[in-house]
Amino acid sequence: MEVSTMGDVTPKTIDIAGKTVSRLGFGSMRFTGRGIWGEPQDRDECIAVARRAVECGVQFIDTADSYGPHVAEQILYEALHPYPEDVIIATKAGLTRNGPDVIDTPSGLKRLGPAAWPPVGRPEYLRQQVLMSMRRLGVDQIDLLQLHRVDPKVPLADQVGELKALQDEGKIRHIGMSQCTIEQLDEARQIAEIVSVQSRFNVMDRSAGDMLEVCERDGLAFIPWAPVAQGGLDAAHRALADVARAHGATVGQVAIAWLLHLSPAMLPIPGTSRRAHLEENLAAAEVPLTPEEIDQLSAAT
Repeated sequence: MEVSTMGDVTPKTIDIAGKTVSRLGFGSMRFTGRGIWGEPQDRDECIAVARRAVECGVQFIDTADSYGPHVAEQILYEALHPYPEDVIIATKAGLTRNGPDVIDTPSGLKRLGPAAWPPVGRPEYLRQQVLMSMRRLGVDQIDLLQLHRVDPKVPLADQVGELKALQDEGKIRHIGMSQCTIEQLDEARQIAEIVSVQSRFNVMDRSAGDMLEVCERDGLAFIPWAPVAQGGLDAAHRALADVARAHGATVGQVAIAWLLHLSPAMLPIPGTSRRAHLEENLAAAEVPLTPEEIDQLSAAT
């Protein structure tokens, strides 16, 4: 797919969920133990990371009931409640957990991926999870509730319809989708106003490019998860390495900067459990990519 670049004019903010926020957010998935399961190795450091993120100007924080499960939401409450008026806490419901997504095997570590995150979209389950997230986060209304995955066993109209009912009751302010198809997004938008879409997207994985174009066209925020490929960017990737060297930056910083320059609809949410890494990620917003560098990275495979 082709994507439009913005040259050297990169918006610093984006409108989402009724607020204008800085375009570099934070993802809290790493506020958990190994395999996104259980308590983190250093809970106090995670609390410090959340507070430092807000001090540094982060205004959009992404979480989910399935991170831990429940652990990331609890840490955000402990770190930030009562939340600043200009900060959006966005959470998700619709995925369950049956254990860590990384396990030890005789042949080494094995990542289970989706097998460890079964989707459940039954309306009564979604309602329960939304109410429990409200309790854990300590809020009377969730800023942005995203359907974490579409459950193929439940009609989408029932899943989004329940979120719309919760919105009508005042429990959810805005609704978003996560890792859905364009057809599913279209169907969801017939039922409720959708303000954002989360999709896996990074310099190495452009498979959600068509969704990005839809979000650009229709004024939805596009939230790329795994913006640095969950730490899997190849430092030997020639384009990334060359641009990073030219700016005295890390490969990860260049990958985040590319996302910010690529589209004004983009709201990356790099996550970490360490303050030093947080500040390194946030510094990516200051990497001044040229139009030629943006094109160079966009053309790379």
